[in-house]
Amino acid sequence: MKNTRLLTVLALAALLSACGNDTPPATESGGSTTAAPAAPATPPAEPAAPAAAPAGEPVAAAGAIDGQKVYNNVCALCHAAGVAGAPMPGNKDDWSPRIAQGNDMLYKHAIEGFTGQKGMMPARGGNASLTDDEVKAAVDFMVQKSS
Repeated sequence: MKNTRLLTVLALAALLSACGNDTPPATESGGSTTAAPAAPATPPAEPAAPAAAPAGEPVAAAGAIDGQKVYNNVCALCHAAGVAGAPMPGNKDDWSPRIAQGNDMLYKHAIEGFTGQKGMMPARGGNASLTDDEVKAAVDFMVQKSS
């Protein structure tokens, strides 16, 4: 049983280490791969003005980190399915005891990593390139969905 758990944790760590890689996969065109990415057909559009936040929700400052984007790109790999004991956003039973410990403890476990009775959390979700603020924004997003 311990060997199986160890192998699972190692496999997850290896899988998570590949998360967050922003390099797109090579594309094939007519059976060959291109050496350089093609220029976009149209210039990128100006970002739309942010919509007003509904009452009771925090308003993000200009240039603030999008916790949902960080969650979708890194955290969802485990948290969306509960892999290795990861609490799923919106599951109040899983999140309530964690939220009760306070944000500082949640941030600490997410940034530094944690192994507990229910599973393990790799440091920075297995993506060492995430900043502390990005990790905190993702934690805040999951807490908001689970409160």
